[in-house]
Amino acid sequence: MNTVTSVGCTSVDIGASVNMELVDKFCYLSDMLSVDGDADAAVEATIRIGWNKFRQLVPLLTNKDISLIMRGRLYSSYVRSNMLHRSETWTVRKENEVALQQAEMKMVRSMCDINLKIKFQVKS
Repeated sequence: MNTVTSVGCTSVDIGASVNMELVDKFCYLSDMLSVDGDADAAVEATIRIGWNKFRQLVPLLTNKDISLIMRGRLYSSYVRSNMLHRSETWTVRKENEVALQQAEMKMVRSMCDINLKIKFQVKS
């Protein structure tokens, strides 16, 4: 196996006139893998997937005629399950957990129509 490096591109010659390009990260079975083995790319991708699934269900998840318990079950079974699919194979750091929790809490607040803007009254 011979490694050939040119400007900005690294490839591996595996014989029979076949060269494979070396990349920093790639998608394999719908999961983002990176060279350094961390889960940053996978967490970013899964948060993006979660938001896409959430946006698909916004009419149901924000509907006040549907009980909050039922909306929570719908969120848990559809959005959260898509976000955490294949997460057991990740090497997760604290920053990754925090990012996932922040995304989930933002979705839940949006579902419950809770705004985080806190108004402080200034006393004279």
